[in-house]
Amino acid sequence: MRTTGDHDEAWYDEDAGPVARPYTVTRGRLTSDHGQLDLISLVVSRRAAPAAAQLFPEQARIIERCHRPLSVAEVAAELELPLGTVRVLLGDLLEAGLIETHEPPSLSGAPSRELLEALLDGLRTL
Repeated sequence: MRTTGDHDEAWYDEDAGPVARPYTVTRGRLTSDHGQLDLISLVVSRRAAPAAAQLFPEQARIIERCHRPLSVAEVAAELELPLGTVRVLLGDLLEAGLIETHEPPSLSGAPSRELLEALLDGLRTL
């Protein structure tokens, strides 16, 4: 950790980058009021982020990156944050009307044998 005396430098580690615990970003919350978002749910920004003082930097980064649809898993990977933390941040952004999510289609039953065989053949060619 750098220690040249600058107050802000105590929150920065050369190797790890900014040091902020995930529970700090979520204000100690572990879940969102919007339920558990699926890993493959798509997230899209609805409008530009409001003034930086109103959002955590991580939330502003979500809005920036989601001008094109990204899955919840991709958002977590790009922000390098735990999935649970990202789900809480996304729930806050949903509540504020800054993003929208699109849930994956649910399967009304098991996939057909033909589909599974085609998938297996495709994986074997990789």
